[in-house]
Amino acid sequence: MVVWPHFIVPRVASYCTTFLKPEMLHIYRQVTGLRRWETFVICKERLEAKRFPFDKTIIPPAVRSNFLRRAWLKYVRHEPPIVYRGEYGALAGVLAAHQADLLHVYFGHTGVHLLPFLRRWPLPAVVSFHGMDVQTRADRPGYEASLRALLQEISLVLVRSESLRERVVALGADPEKVRLNRTGIPLEAFPFRDRPRPVGEAWHLVQACRLIEKKGLEVALRAFARFAATRPQAHFTIAGEGPLRAALDQLVAELNIGSQVTFTGFLNQDGLRDLYHQAHVFVHPSQMTADQNQEGIPNSMLEAMATGLPVVATLHGGIPEAVRQQETGILVPERDENGLVASLDQLVSTSALWETMGRAAAADMRENFEHAAQIAKLEGFYDEAMARHARRGPPAASS
Repeated sequence: MVVWPHFIVPRVASYCTTFLKPEMLHIYRQVTGLRRWETFVICKERLEAKRFPFDKTIIPPAVRSNFLRRAWLKYVRHEPPIVYRGEYGALAGVLAAHQADLLHVYFGHTGVHLLPFLRRWPLPAVVSFHGMDVQTRADRPGYEASLRALLQEISLVLVRSESLRERVVALGADPEKVRLNRTGIPLEAFPFRDRPRPVGEAWHLVQACRLIEKKGLEVALRAFARFAATRPQAHFTIAGEGPLRAALDQLVAELNIGSQVTFTGFLNQDGLRDLYHQAHVFVHPSQMTADQNQEGIPNSMLEAMATGLPVVATLHGGIPEAVRQQETGILVPERDENGLVASLDQLVSTSALWETMGRAAAADMRENFEHAAQIAKLEGFYDEAMARHARRGPPAASS
């Protein structure tokens, strides 16, 4: 660990191309949760400023490059676009002006874009991987090679789950510099709620996520339709927005469960907490997509568990790292509709099982995913990255 003089507060530049999309609450919590380190955000696009207020946000100025210089850099020096378009100089200027000691790049594909910069910047950098950004991209020749090079170049590789650790190591990351950077949950925002067993089998199931393929929403709806066939008072609430909304509406109509399913759209933190407190089971049957898009550990699942909801989900990505089988929830193979129905039936069959799992889920969140503890670990990784870089030395000057 780097021991800083008492009068120095180290500063990390948090680079996130879009700050922030609604589903990136976990990044906002990290950026605003730092205590020993100061931070400022560098982005290309500022979104949701009311939802995610943060006044230390910088969009580097566009650089109007001289045509001849740009042509010389591109065709004679064969420099990458980040250099000949001027982005390199603008970013370097921002980092220097704000005296950054470390650069934290959010998402692997952003790290690939910045690789030419990272190779020349004289200070350390870390890149965090969150799920879909470990995908290789067949439509982009050279992308996988650049991703592998990125993993070699940076001081530390941060991942949200053990499954992502395995993926980045398979891509060539040195296991000795991969660190588990779990998402922390502000437990005070998602307090435990002691729920009575519903009257008349009026079970309330909930799923909160983007409406995209890897969330397994079609499987969830089909399983719910079978679960609700003998429980006419059961209800399924799906919170979130995304491109599959129209297709899911159509499926609900085909399954004739329109009166038992509610789509709320996007809910803020308070809205999600209230929804979880009204529910009995959290459902999340995530699945790998054809292009290898996978979950880390879903934030919404952790928040729901913190309030005391047991989980019925799949053996996918980082989910098994947060859900203990038959203790805090029940996990089935991906796309296993029959298994999902059987698991729901098992969970609600006795009050003791449902209640015990819910209490255990909340206890696990307090022990393993508390926000302040995860922030402290992240700041420790920043210290370590500085120390590793100091031992390694800065990159050689570019000719």
